[in-house]
Amino acid sequence: MSVVTNTTTIGAIDAPSRRNTELMMMGFAIAISVFAYANVGLAMDGTLPSGMFGYGAGLILLGGVAHLVVRKFARYADPLLLPLATLLNGLGLVLIWRLDQSPKLIRDAENYYGVFTPSAPRQLMYSAVGVALFVGVLLLLKDHRILQRYTYISMVAALFLLILPMFFPAKFGAKIWITIAGFSIQPGEFAKIIIAIFFAGYLMVKRDALALASRRFMGLYLPRGRDLGPILVIWALSILILVFETDLGTSLLFFGLFVIMLYVATERTSWIVFGLLMSAAGAVGVATFEPHVQARVTAWQDPFKCFKTDGACEQIGNAIMSFGSGGTLGSGWGQGHSDLIGFAANADFVLATVGDELGLAGMMAVLLVYGLIVERGVRTALAARDPFGKLLAIGLSGAFAIQVFVVAGGVMGLIPLTGMTMPFLAAGGSSVIANWALIGILIRISDTARRPAPAPAPSTDAEMTQVVRP
Repeated sequence: MSVVTNTTTIGAIDAPSRRNTELMMMGFAIAISVFAYANVGLAMDGTLPSGMFGYGAGLILLGGVAHLVVRKFARYADPLLLPLATLLNGLGLVLIWRLDQSPKLIRDAENYYGVFTPSAPRQLMYSAVGVALFVGVLLLLKDHRILQRYTYISMVAALFLLILPMFFPAKFGAKIWITIAGFSIQPGEFAKIIIAIFFAGYLMVKRDALALASRRFMGLYLPRGRDLGPILVIWALSILILVFETDLGTSLLFFGLFVIMLYVATERTSWIVFGLLMSAAGAVGVATFEPHVQARVTAWQDPFKCFKTDGACEQIGNAIMSFGSGGTLGSGWGQGHSDLIGFAANADFVLATVGDELGLAGMMAVLLVYGLIVERGVRTALAARDPFGKLLAIGLSGAFAIQVFVVAGGVMGLIPLTGMTMPFLAAGGSSVIANWALIGILIRISDTARRPAPAPAPSTDAEMTQVVRP
């Protein structure tokens, strides 16, 4: 006779963590990046790149560390966010290395700076710093709701970061960098995360007042006059950034983020309408008297009209021709001519290389990866159990989506060029580091949202049963 005792576990209901799924997807992301790296070398000189194995080992190390930290400290997090970010970061390194091999870009750098410094090794270092910050977020931020305590501190910090570039010299026509001891930092990349924290905390408290409508006009519920104050203040700040820093990208990101979060918090379509009208009015107003913004608007309207007389027109024109020469399937890794864009080919215009060498199919695949990151962020917001987490997740996802739209739209000629960088793909330390931190916060929120709720305590009779078998 044997006695088998079954004891009901008191605590959380067991649920799949999906970490093995994440590990498998990480393997695919790294394999695709290493294959692309090898493809570029074979296409350009018929041999495997000498640094391919070092690049692959570095990417495996970074991705492996990030995965192990998520497995240990955020085991219920969304399984796709980390692999998608790793894939974009890996492909970005390949694109930057490919452009480092361009004789034209090497010659231009030597003529302008006196020396050519490859961007790919530096970008790999920035990626390592970004992953380290990602790990730090998961280790230190045990609960995203702690950030709600710093709502107004976040406001002060964000304004400080946005205003600080005004006191530094302009670079390439815009005041969006601060340079300290030879290192350039773009504070706006970090400000978007801090602003989202402030907006989430503020709107969670004020959303009921902002949702009230005083009258109906042309099918829209108009907010009360006194409730227009917040959006007017944010609009004025975004215009000041646009005027004094000539930074159209940060201005659109700042104001668009607030309008998105305001709409989600209040469910009032009128806020979207007011936001679009005020954004358009501000942009048109500034473009009429600010030469730097005016040059970009002119280049957007007809880049080929001023192709030989304006550098901005030449860049946009070459980018458009790069997309056209890529066709449906592209010219192949390492076989395009996007280096004719010259300055910022690996930064603002990195998507032109994707369109040239991977074609429309490759562009759609890359944009789909960005769309999946936004979709997983929105899914995290829907699953979050607390209003602050919902607003913060939708704010971070919205900021990410706006930046992708603004950069892609500018390079493709849909909207005027803004000077922002494509997340994870473009060369730039501030961008890749800040976006890894953004992914870390989203993973922390998703871990909290997907974590199973505690099971109800069992009754005394169900705690232990004995089954007797012959």
